[in-house]
Amino acid sequence: LSARAPPGGKGECSYELLCRQDKCASLLPANVPPFSLCSPESPSLLISLMKTGAGLAREYITQILSLSIPAMVIPDGTTDKISLGDEVGSDEDLYEELQGSGHRFGHPGGGGEQLAINELISDGGVVYAEALWDHVTMDDQELGFKAGDVIEVVDATNKEWWWGRILDSEGWFPASFVRLRVNQDEPMEEYLAKLELEDEEDGAAMGKLLGPGLPCKEQMRANVINEIMSTERDYIKHLKDICEGYIKQCRKRTDMFAEEQLHTIFGNIEEIYRFQKKFLKGLEKKFYKEQPHLSEIGSCFLDHQTDFQIYSEYCNNHPNACLQLAKLMKVNKYVFFFEACRLLQKMIDISLDGFLLTPVQKICKYPLQLAELLKYTNPQHRDYKDVEAALNAMKNVARLINERKRRLENIDKIAHWQSSIEDWEGEDVLSRSSDLIFSGEMTKISQPQAKSQQRMFFLFDHQMIYCKKDLLRRDILYYKGRMDMDHMEVADLEDGKDRDFNVSVRNALKLRPMVPGGEEVLLCTKKPEQKQRWLRAFADERAQVQNDRETGFTITDAQRKQAMLNACKSHSTGKPKAVTRSYYDFLLRQKHPSLPAALPQQQVFLLAEPKRKASNFWHNIGRLTPFKK
Repeated sequence: LSARAPPGGKGECSYELLCRQDKCASLLPANVPPFSLCSPESPSLLISLMKTGAGLAREYITQILSLSIPAMVIPDGTTDKISLGDEVGSDEDLYEELQGSGHRFGHPGGGGEQLAINELISDGGVVYAEALWDHVTMDDQELGFKAGDVIEVVDATNKEWWWGRILDSEGWFPASFVRLRVNQDEPMEEYLAKLELEDEEDGAAMGKLLGPGLPCKEQMRANVINEIMSTERDYIKHLKDICEGYIKQCRKRTDMFAEEQLHTIFGNIEEIYRFQKKFLKGLEKKFYKEQPHLSEIGSCFLDHQTDFQIYSEYCNNHPNACLQLAKLMKVNKYVFFFEACRLLQKMIDISLDGFLLTPVQKICKYPLQLAELLKYTNPQHRDYKDVEAALNAMKNVARLINERKRRLENIDKIAHWQSSIEDWEGEDVLSRSSDLIFSGEMTKISQPQAKSQQRMFFLFDHQMIYCKKDLLRRDILYYKGRMDMDHMEVADLEDGKDRDFNVSVRNALKLRPMVPGGEEVLLCTKKPEQKQRWLRAFADERAQVQNDRETGFTITDAQRKQAMLNACKSHSTGKPKAVTRSYYDFLLRQKHPSLPAALPQQQVFLLAEPKRKASNFWHNIGRLTPFKK
């Protein structure tokens, strides 16, 4: 493949296929003319070849994967080589361009029905949809509902996820989980009454239809079992296609892909593929093909519940994968390469980012399927208790994945917080901790002479940092020390005189070292309720540390270094180091509004951080004051 400019270097520019006698000529069908890859009037090379009578030879696609990718021809006739390192704009520019163009990468427009819905909504009409499946909410930005609920569709511009409303709740929900009401003008009350009547009639009709065969509930259980087995086999096929159709071909092209880059795009999907094959074998052993309703598959989920945690790494990496893939798809040679990979593997017509979304959707679908299975399983069935336990286990897996994602998002906030503290000493917070449990002001009383100091305390997992506020600029903190919570025990003290310190205290608690030579500290709050909140926080810290040990949660060195590097870059712009009270609250309670995974990831990053204009008031006062810290 090479680029050819028009005669004289002027006019319309296009890519043309130049067949070399030694490699390409014999592979190209006789009735295929030289195709234009980028001409506005012509389809792409691969699509054009698919439309020819002779079809597309497998060897020809293989040749596309192995040949050099053409340079881009620009209108003045000169050529400009494109490589991965070419400047394609910043991440924010890329997101803005994708948003502004209305581009939905990997998910083409939703067709006439979707356009009609949007037109109706934009004209002030009200569109209702009925839920076909239960949607288990695992994110505060998603709308949870049960099968049969009626949802008002507020926004349907995205093909995969719509924004809807049920009573006072709003959020994203998967469009595939609902169907539009036939009569949109029907009053809601009448519609709900009709639905209830139809459900009763459908149940009676189903009983007649089944006749002397299986009872209705057992037949429904058989249907759910068959669906689980069918979707699991399809899922294995998708994973195989990704590993063999994309990753295998990418590793052959070291001139286009670095190994680190491939790990960013595909994550640990090969590990997931190996696990899912083992999981499917276990399901097949428990599956009774002749009598599916007798299958006992609940134990399979229980046996592998810890193995499902490998999805956590994949889900956490998925936004980075989307970003990296979007960058590559700005360069034509990668577009053609990935399309050739898909055709060579004979995969369905879904782009790569659509395939990479499959594992994220799959781990969220397991609780829904098990909930349906439990619904149609009699309590006397041998599989009932296992299915019930499996449902709870998979819900816990989903919660764990969501929690780990939140924790990883928090490490950037913690790194930024540390970089704002003056006179920092010792190791970084992230070297031992990854989550801020609680923070607030307390009076610290320490030996000797029962010295009393007002300090700001920050309780992380494994350690507690305390700082001093600046006398003039109360938003500036100075590092004063830390306590190792792994070697401390917390004691609740009654109001009165403490014998060890020989002082009278109110609303106090004591931190006692569990190792010789440690410092004993009294901490006093202003109000009793604040003291109780701190006692709960200390208990939560110990529980979280124990849970992290049991689940194996850790922050990698690479993630720590990247977070600290990002924090250093943000403070190298010359902005004054300052942390406000609202930022403490932000650290404790702020959660990034995570949009559903199928939505373009640029929206997540645009919403991720609140933008607030910095005030110059204290900065100007600081320049005028003669006092130093």
